[in-house]
Amino acid sequence: MKRLAGLALAAALLTGAAAASAQNFADIKPAPQQLEWQDLQFGVIIHFGTNTFLDREWGDGTATPQTFNPKHFDPDQWMKAIKASGAKYVVMVAKHHDGFCLWPTEQTDYSVKASPWMDGKGDVVGAVAKAARANGLGFGIYLSPWDRHDPRYKEKDTTEYDKYYQSELEELVTKYGDLTEFWLDGAGSGGHVYDFPKIVETLRTYQPNTIVFADTALFQYADARWVGTESGFINYENWNVIDRHGYLRWRPIEADTPLHKLQWFWHPNSDQTLRSLDDLVNSWENSVGHGGQWMLGAAPNSDGLLPEADVKRLKELGDTLRQRYSNNLAQHHLSTDENTTNALDGDRDTFWSAPEGSRSATLEVRFAHPETIDHALTMEWLNDGQLIQQYRIEAWKDGRWVPVVSDFAIGHMKIDRFPAVITDRVRLNIVAAAGQARIREFQLFHLDEAGMETAAK
Repeated sequence: MKRLAGLALAAALLTGAAAASAQNFADIKPAPQQLEWQDLQFGVIIHFGTNTFLDREWGDGTATPQTFNPKHFDPDQWMKAIKASGAKYVVMVAKHHDGFCLWPTEQTDYSVKASPWMDGKGDVVGAVAKAARANGLGFGIYLSPWDRHDPRYKEKDTTEYDKYYQSELEELVTKYGDLTEFWLDGAGSGGHVYDFPKIVETLRTYQPNTIVFADTALFQYADARWVGTESGFINYENWNVIDRHGYLRWRPIEADTPLHKLQWFWHPNSDQTLRSLDDLVNSWENSVGHGGQWMLGAAPNSDGLLPEADVKRLKELGDTLRQRYSNNLAQHHLSTDENTTNALDGDRDTFWSAPEGSRSATLEVRFAHPETIDHALTMEWLNDGQLIQQYRIEAWKDGRWVPVVSDFAIGHMKIDRFPAVITDRVRLNIVAAAGQARIREFQLFHLDEAGMETAAK
């Protein structure tokens, strides 16, 4: 036994030494599935359940299943509206904190099978998964660990509730196909210590490539982290690698925010809470355009439909974003070498490379005649990690390079806005990098006059 203990200690020390030697921000690289997820950029999380019928955000678990009865349930209508917004995947809230399950689980009677909807034979989760994939969208699941209905949750011995939750999770991860994202919420534990290692172990057994989203405090159990607010903004420098207690991990940011002000579920006053188009575009540009993932909340009404005002706003959003970033002036550049063209061609599968071994470099765009620009969109190639530490965007004016942007951290995508400048030469000046910089896209736009009004007409 002593020898085994000694071997275990030696192994632990070696592992610790190896981990310590790798604890450099620039050395941490993303997993392939993280890169694939980051390229999706925009998802929609759907809240629907007994709260929808009771004008509530957080149910207390006392609502009768008879409450749930959407007469015109149509997830295909939801998905067509979501697709029009530009989103690439959806996350369905299969069980919120009230404990009511939107699939016919075998673990409890507190589910759709005890409701009058479809005579208890319906499956919201299954129908949404099918509609999502039929419309070319990925599908994911939110399963709240907090359960305000099940009495086992409040017991001092958490064993029985933990088994119950694991059984629910196993049903969801084995019956509804590949999951794009699993939303792991730590809200409202009430003293219950969740068995996060076991939750993720179960998930990984059946869904090894699913991206697990969780609060930053749970970073060791997740693949992506919460931004910290529900504003839909990333208000700080966005580095994909995060440090927790001396351990570094690649944990990209997801910024979640509802389509309606302060409302994740539908309410009778939803027409008054719908956010403006300008507000939503601003949120997208300060989340996706700040290197993060944007998770927008949508909520079907008590009929089982997305309200027409929501459908219209989602279409306006998609149309605006497509129009707003459709005229990439950098694609009208003068002839240049293939390496530079790779960053200007609108193809995210190609990239420009700085000289090998360099820690600074410039990428220049030349136009045949002066162009007015006020926005730049830059994407870093992240396969080898987030390496660009400081950069400037500069315009040629009066015989010299004039900085219009000076900032840190590019990451997956960085949208920079600056006062309009008229110039025939623009360059991305990588001032400092931790390794050989690579740029997937360097795009230039004139947006402030074209604005959102044009796309909304």
